[in-house]
Amino acid sequence: MPAKTLYGRLVLALLALFTLTGIAYVTLTVFTTRLHLQEVTQTLHRSIAANIVKEQWLMRGESINKPALKDIFTRLMGINPSIEVYLLDGEGQILSYSAPPDKVKRTRVALDPIAAFLSNKDNHPIRGDDPRSLTGQKIFSAAPIYDTGSMAGFLYIVLGGQEFDSVVDLFQRSYVFRLSAGITIAALLLTIAIGALSFNWLTRRLRQLAADMGSFRQAGFTQPLKLAKWRRDDKGDEIDRLGLAFEEMSARISDQIQQLSMADAARRDMVAAISHDLRTPLASLRGYLETLHLKDQTLTDEEKRKYLALALGHGERLSRLIADLFELATLEASDARVRREPFLVNELAANIVQRFRLAADNKQLRLIADIPEAAPFVAGEIGLIERVLENLIENAIKYTPSGGTVRLILSATEDGVTVNVADTGPGIKPDHLPHVFERFFQAGQPHCGTDKGAGLGLAIAQRILQLHDSAITVHSTHGAGASFSFRLAAA
Repeated sequence: MPAKTLYGRLVLALLALFTLTGIAYVTLTVFTTRLHLQEVTQTLHRSIAANIVKEQWLMRGESINKPALKDIFTRLMGINPSIEVYLLDGEGQILSYSAPPDKVKRTRVALDPIAAFLSNKDNHPIRGDDPRSLTGQKIFSAAPIYDTGSMAGFLYIVLGGQEFDSVVDLFQRSYVFRLSAGITIAALLLTIAIGALSFNWLTRRLRQLAADMGSFRQAGFTQPLKLAKWRRDDKGDEIDRLGLAFEEMSARISDQIQQLSMADAARRDMVAAISHDLRTPLASLRGYLETLHLKDQTLTDEEKRKYLALALGHGERLSRLIADLFELATLEASDARVRREPFLVNELAANIVQRFRLAADNKQLRLIADIPEAAPFVAGEIGLIERVLENLIENAIKYTPSGGTVRLILSATEDGVTVNVADTGPGIKPDHLPHVFERFFQAGQPHCGTDKGAGLGLAIAQRILQLHDSAITVHSTHGAGASFSFRLAAA
């Protein structure tokens, strides 16, 4: 039972509590027993001094009836050795006594307790000065002594002298006291044992939960807790709720660790992809520039213009890649926000289509715009929505072979506008569809260094629409083109 465990601390606390309780109980029992014995003794012997004074005279003037006192001393000491007899004058001075002379340490006894004893018949025990001690007090019996109608002194009888103390000590060592103490100790030990078993039973689930949490930690926080036989309804107590909270917490921690692992893997892939996509145009750009530098004297003007044009193309591609990376990083920031304003998406779409007419004609494609003349205002940041439409149309033109068709369709309703960009290109393989919106993913065109792009356009479009509380979907049949759709809510 380690003291550092909750169970060990509870048992130690219980042991300390009952030990203190036992000591307090024994102390109180001894105190009340003594008090009760003194009360009983004083009550039973209250009139002993008065009866002795009535039987015979003890003082007349300054003379003391020593034979009578000697007879009283002898008789009382023979009956009860704990009784001590003292003859006092009217001021409390001790005139005579039955105790050995070398044992008496006082010369007088205070009269206030004697006055209280004589005036109070019920408030026992009343303690007076013990002549054998400078500070001690004992129960007593007292009676006034009268001589010719006036009080001459007091008969002061101590009912529990030093012999009485030895009797009390003997009582404490008696069989009855030992039996009572033994029963008390046994009852305390039994209570402690029952309490320890109760604490063991009450803390069993906490110990099991601690063991499960230890296993969860040793497993690297990857295997969430599965608490069996725990109450999961409203009848469960605080420990049940604590266990279920730990179970839910472990599941979340495990899921977060898995997500962090996936994010770390994605980060490494992204760094590798960025390195590849940056290295390819940089290498080409450097190669053309080195060629121009080394063969400047041997190249013709036409060859120089050709190499410069190729270098500029790779430079532009590198510039676009860096711009796309910066844009995506800005959009994926935790504090990214959009400035919504109402605008007409049909007018925006018409302008974008006109912008791509030349590119479509150069590739011998049909660019068809099915745009209604009337459409509701939509809410969004016009620049970002323009970027989405540009990316979708640019991708469609890029992947559609000559003679194909790219179509932009807007469907307007009262509560918004649905935008669809479709092409007649090669389509997307079914196993590639779940990944088309991932960064640097190029369906059928893994990082080959061509002008197919870096695979960031669709990731940027998806993030922009997420910031507009919208979603982009893709439908495609391999070999029969692809279609991308999203919806903008009315302003």
